[in-house]
Amino acid sequence: MTTNTIVTQQPQHSRLEKYKRWLRVSLYTILLLAGQCSGTLLVRFYFVKGGKSIWIQTSVQSAGFPILIPLLFHSKKHDKTNVPNNDTSKTKPKLPITFFLYLVFGLMIAAMDLTYACALLYLPLSTFALVCASQLIFNAVLTFFINSQKFTALILNSIIVLTISVTLIALNTESEETKNLSKQKQIIGFFCALGASAIFALHHSLMQFYFEKIIKTETFSTVLSMIFYPMIVGTIGGLVGLLVSGDWRTMGMEMKEFENGSVSYVMTLVCTSVTWQIGCVGMLGLIFEVSSLFSVVISNLELTIAPILAVMVFHDKIYGVKVIAFLLAMWGFLSYIYQHYLDDQKAKEDKSDCLEILKGNGEI
Repeated sequence: MTTNTIVTQQPQHSRLEKYKRWLRVSLYTILLLAGQCSGTLLVRFYFVKGGKSIWIQTSVQSAGFPILIPLLFHSKKHDKTNVPNNDTSKTKPKLPITFFLYLVFGLMIAAMDLTYACALLYLPLSTFALVCASQLIFNAVLTFFINSQKFTALILNSIIVLTISVTLIALNTESEETKNLSKQKQIIGFFCALGASAIFALHHSLMQFYFEKIIKTETFSTVLSMIFYPMIVGTIGGLVGLLVSGDWRTMGMEMKEFENGSVSYVMTLVCTSVTWQIGCVGMLGLIFEVSSLFSVVISNLELTIAPILAVMVFHDKIYGVKVIAFLLAMWGFLSYIYQHYLDDQKAKEDKSDCLEILKGNGEI
């Protein structure tokens, strides 16, 4: 009688867990898209309205980490009461290894913030978003070597199409919206966007490797730790650059000369800090719940949002070569989405076949 009760309750428990996981993935997706789109808009807004320092933006993008402190303490307290001590003690890396990983990820965050800021200084938002489609190319290659992600026809198709898209953007340097920028600055902006995309993809791949091969635990406190402590390192790196460059001396003047006023200047920087933290929570949550590849795919949904927002907010012009590049980028993005759907369906079928074999053997 007890056995029958367990068997009948198991499907209900499985459905409940599946529903909870779906809610978590949906929440992380919303946080990632809202944080990333808002943060990108605010950085571009800072430069459009008179801001000039890439080091201020580098510091600001990581400086919002203190808002995560209450959530970090809550998640650790939750893990102590819900996760057996043996599950965490066996997989917890040694302190020097943990410190080294925090340092590496923090320096990567600082480099990514710097290159993103530089790209948004010299490129229109719509162009920046299209160049950042290269994240999928870099991620496909890096996950192949780091995370053993297989290449398929759809992924190869996506890489080729996205490469053509980014190449078209690179060749289109004489558009009306960039006529006030020198060709040298446009090239710097383009390669900074490419560099930021490469660092972004490497960060995702290494993060997935960290969760799967090193820490091997599934607690939200570990996810938050990999945001919080590297963000401290990234903030310190940005502040060092701010001090060495001397840009800190110009903050007062920037505030006075900001087109929308000093209050708007401060609010822009504060909101930039907060929105990037929201996006990071969503990003690492998706890595934790699904995979690095899925997180990058969701991140690139911004491709469909950023050009529209750019037209509405900054009056960027979408025409000619950029329209073709946008369509190609969407083609490549949808190829990635469909490949992930096929992988997910295959995983479900394999799991179902395994359960059927176990039932046939009388093990469940």
